[in-house]
Amino acid sequence: MAEAHGIDGLLAIMARLRDPQGGCPWDLEQDFASIAPYTIEEAYEVADAIDRGDLHALKDELGDLLLQVVFHARMAQEQGAFAFADVVAAISDKMLRRHPHVFGASTGAGQAVSFDDAQAQTLNWEAIKRAEREAAGERDDSALAGVSRGLPEWQRALKLQSRAARVGFDWPGPAPVIDKLHEEIAEVQAEFARGPVDGNRERLEEEIGDLLFVAANLARHAQVDVGGALRRANHKFERRFRAMEALARADGTPLAQLSLAQQEACWERVKQQERGDPAA
Repeated sequence: MAEAHGIDGLLAIMARLRDPQGGCPWDLEQDFASIAPYTIEEAYEVADAIDRGDLHALKDELGDLLLQVVFHARMAQEQGAFAFADVVAAISDKMLRRHPHVFGASTGAGQAVSFDDAQAQTLNWEAIKRAEREAAGERDDSALAGVSRGLPEWQRALKLQSRAARVGFDWPGPAPVIDKLHEEIAEVQAEFARGPVDGNRERLEEEIGDLLFVAANLARHAQVDVGGALRRANHKFERRFRAMEALARADGTPLAQLSLAQQEACWERVKQQERGDPAA
């Protein structure tokens, strides 16, 4: 079925899956809201493949992500809102419009402009986005305007912090951020000291939120990607925990049957093995 190996073929496959007469029951039951979590999940799968340096997996994951775009576009077409071709046209127009330094002269937007560095180009990009919002009738002139509420919260925190920094509201470096981090940890400790968690959950949520917000800001000052750092931490924990389970099995006792002290001893053995410690 060679004709299926192209974008038109993929669009035809999705149309068939959504065909009320003979389509797939699961696909027919879906709507934008039910598919949205899969779209987010596939984007993270792409990031994971990149993080692992697995180009074969990246090819597959990009295909899965593309399918999400096709799925949403098909549902919109069924409602008479827009089709896949409109999605392509919209993003193409946006890229041309937002890159006047590359396409300006060739798109009738006047002579191509130039920028001294990426930072200057980024500021121009934001100015263009602001003009687009104003043309659409949006009158929010805040430096934080346009930061999507649909982003993962850690990513939204970074964007809010970056926007504020552009108008000078930022710490001068990582040292005061670290001081603030210690301050927020102390406030969390104070909330735990107040009494039972169940009676203080709202305040704890607020203080832990402040702690996480500052931690994200520290990552920004360190020029460390928060998502990438957390993925690495997750991978490390999973690798070590699985190794703990293997050690416990090798010693003849399931990990769940060990005391916390024994489990922590297993954890230290795994860390020693990772360091190549001959005493492990």
